[in-house]
Amino acid sequence: QVPNIIKALHKQLKEKSIKSRQGCFSLLTELASVLPGCLADHIPALIPGIVFSLADKSSSSNMRIDTLSFLHVLLCNHQPEVFHPHVKTLLPPIVTCIGDPFYKITSEALLVTQQLVKVIRPLDKPYTFDAKPYVKDLFPGTLKRLKAADIDQEVKERAISCMGQIIHNLGDHLSTDLQPTLKIFLERLKNEITRLTTVKALTLIASSPLKIDLRPILGDGLPILASFLRKNQRALKLSTLNALDILVKNYSDSLKPAMIEAVLTELPVLITENDMHVSQVTIMFLTTLAKVYPSCLSKISGSVLAEIFQLVHSPLLQGGALNAIIDFFQALVLTKTAAVGYPELMKQLTAPVYSSGSAGASLTLHKQAYHSVAKCVAALSSACPKEAPATVNQFVQDVKSPKSSPAVQVLAFLFLAEVGRTTNLSAQRELRTVILEAFASPSEEVKSAASYALGNVSVGNLKEYLPFMLKEIGSQPKRQYLLLHSLKEVISSSPADSLTPYVEDIWALLFKHCECTEEGTRNVVAECLGKLTLVNPAELLPRLRKQLSAGSPHARSTVVTAIKFTITDQPQPIDALLKGCIG
Repeated sequence: QVPNIIKALHKQLKEKSIKSRQGCFSLLTELASVLPGCLADHIPALIPGIVFSLADKSSSSNMRIDTLSFLHVLLCNHQPEVFHPHVKTLLPPIVTCIGDPFYKITSEALLVTQQLVKVIRPLDKPYTFDAKPYVKDLFPGTLKRLKAADIDQEVKERAISCMGQIIHNLGDHLSTDLQPTLKIFLERLKNEITRLTTVKALTLIASSPLKIDLRPILGDGLPILASFLRKNQRALKLSTLNALDILVKNYSDSLKPAMIEAVLTELPVLITENDMHVSQVTIMFLTTLAKVYPSCLSKISGSVLAEIFQLVHSPLLQGGALNAIIDFFQALVLTKTAAVGYPELMKQLTAPVYSSGSAGASLTLHKQAYHSVAKCVAALSSACPKEAPATVNQFVQDVKSPKSSPAVQVLAFLFLAEVGRTTNLSAQRELRTVILEAFASPSEEVKSAASYALGNVSVGNLKEYLPFMLKEIGSQPKRQYLLLHSLKEVISSSPADSLTPYVEDIWALLFKHCECTEEGTRNVVAECLGKLTLVNPAELLPRLRKQLSAGSPHARSTVVTAIKFTITDQPQPIDALLKGCIG
């Protein structure tokens, strides 16, 4: 269809009627958005019409705005090389539009220019196109708008973003113009109205592979950025943290310790459970600092760590923020100048658990906090392999000791689960017995943590643990529910190829239990079946379907529930097969 559409529109793009041309551009804009890349072969046919509508004296402002917004969509949705033969024709009318007295036209033209800069010199792939001759057209028009103080807010912001893109992609061709332009950015940083846009533009410039020389503005710029971390504007805080992160990564040799210290004092306040995302970005920045300037961190490590430990012990911590904390701890313990070493971090992390009272007491922290602490402790011991065996031993002893409170036992099991998933713990001879004994604990939390540990320790050593677990499920009706939960962990966390040898045994065992009268047990069996089907869908899905005709209603309902667990968030090989049998 596309060639026919273009053929029909080609004539109309040169028509005197503005209505017709606006209709054409509106149709083309939709087409380019819906089918990215579909107009690549037709660019030569479209360029004359675009240039005509931009340069034609009789064109209305709306006509120009529509043309520019189509051009922006076109540039965004196609490969740079298809435009290279036409840059010479396209650029002059666009530059003229940047100088247009009507602010809406200027604003659209700056947006198009910003995209065009990425097209004439794409930095993410090899290119043969010579962008140098076009810099003298692009730069002065944008600079004029960047300098103007009395223009519309939208134009100000777009001029800043466009100039940021020009310096990011073409900074090495600007020679003596570069430094005065950066000084203007510094002025725009001080202005409340333009500061957010400027922070984003500076982030872009600092991340340029051309290694733009930012030294002349860093001395004044960093204290200003540091002051933004105190402001109430959330978007400004987040953008500033990103900017600082990139500056520290790419310009560490140009930053003085005094500059960094101005930033450091602002950080502890940003780590709080009231805003997990700001906390996460702050901790990622601290991780960069720990790697690049370990000595600076010692000045604030106390106050930062106090806040981070509070987050670890908070029920709200999960996902990205937790991963950021884990990376930070690993970076911290590997810096040789660490004010706090492995033993100290371990002690602080686990303190609230160990101070949780006697053997009969219930859990003091929220359940989620135990998982967070266990993940952090496991991450620390994987960063310090020399310390790891002693830590594993200590936690095994904690589980065995009758004096340990349920809180300590839960943490110990969760830690063993984290470590056991990636390392073979077969050196711990008594571990299996210890876990099975915990299945008889009076505390539900301890039982559940022991079941989780057994599953994850088995992932690290399938050969030894899985046959044993299957045998126990068959012979221990009392422990069956907990053991099935362990099996679920094994199926969820093991790579498919290492599970393959055991699939038949697990399959047979699960079908023995899918008629169980206990609904909770049937649900776990269903989840195991669904997740196991994902290991080899082509063979196992038809077998699962066959069971739908089983005699017992319990068995049928288990199979239907199992299908629920074969439907996943991410695309999987099973998706095509499911299409054929659902509905």
